[in-house]
Amino acid sequence: MDDNSLIYKIALGLIPGLGPVTAKSIISYTGGPENVFKATKQQLMKAPGIGEYLAKTVINNKHVTKDAEKELRFLKKHDIKPLFYLDKDYPFLLKQCPDAPLMIFVKGDIDFKDRKFISIVGTRNATAHGKENCERLIKEFAESGHNPIIISGLAYGIDVCAHRAALKNGLETIAVLAHGFDRIYPQNHKKTASEIKEKGALITEFISGSKFERQNFLRRNRIIAGLSDATIIVESAKKGGSLVTADIANSYNREVFAVPGRLDDCYSEGCNSLIKTHQAFLLQTAKDVEYILNWESINNTYKQKILFVELSEDEKIIAEVINVNQKPVIDFICKETKFNMSKVSSLLLEMEFKGAVRSLPGKIYELSGKII
Repeated sequence: MDDNSLIYKIALGLIPGLGPVTAKSIISYTGGPENVFKATKQQLMKAPGIGEYLAKTVINNKHVTKDAEKELRFLKKHDIKPLFYLDKDYPFLLKQCPDAPLMIFVKGDIDFKDRKFISIVGTRNATAHGKENCERLIKEFAESGHNPIIISGLAYGIDVCAHRAALKNGLETIAVLAHGFDRIYPQNHKKTASEIKEKGALITEFISGSKFERQNFLRRNRIIAGLSDATIIVESAKKGGSLVTADIANSYNREVFAVPGRLDDCYSEGCNSLIKTHQAFLLQTAKDVEYILNWESINNTYKQKILFVELSEDEKIIAEVINVNQKPVIDFICKETKFNMSKVSSLLLEMEFKGAVRSLPGKIYELSGKII
């Protein structure tokens, strides 16, 4: 992405009153961000959904390219990656949301392709019980073998609990910020943010120096919901930002889960209401998420396959390598088991005779039998 093109992409998001839906319409009509700034008022008015007022707003704010140039220097200085909504690396799930940001800024190293993403949010006034549930769920996700990326908003309470539990259990985590990278809020979570950057990423749609406003947190919530396959509400009062996130997730046709609580607990009212009104699935364990999202249980798959075919100890070692690594080649099996090629070939042949494994083209193997 060349600097000149990037400046126009950043600048589009700085035009006051021009939301992402309308901006995408103008980009589509004019043929690109740079063309938006070169278009006349009459040309802009021909774009779908663009009236005279918005066209005039764009014309009167062409100077924002100067702010974009300044931001580009900031991004380079702090090793922040900008992603435009048409870029191939822009998160696929977020791109499906009509009001997804034109541009997001990423600090850290995260691969958005072919991964599972779970958002976990809740009240800032988390109870000990709520934190325990949050930590237990994330531990279960880590043990499931699916290794989902845990997303939250770095806020007090359930949010930061989710991030810290993910780090503790070796899961990648993403913190979505409601401000630019010139600050971390709350400041008490600066150390956690630094750890997240090393084992995940920090993401925001706001440039440095952006005003710190309440509405920014609502805009952040749509990114949290949009990045995720599913959103989990661990604990929430009758009203709260996490319920807004649940509502947004439902509007994106993403699954929503809520952890039920005691009837007399004010910080369970929101979750209980979501379940009661069928806006969320009742969540007891991580397996409920696996079931609803149709994730094949990796641990259970192996247990089901180790029922009927009796293997020697060496054959069991090979079966474990095949199960964990999903269709490995024979060279990889040798490397992992530390058995020589002759021994592995002989054992695999015996396992094929027993119906425990299946040989595929390219000297690839998969489990096929039921083993004891």
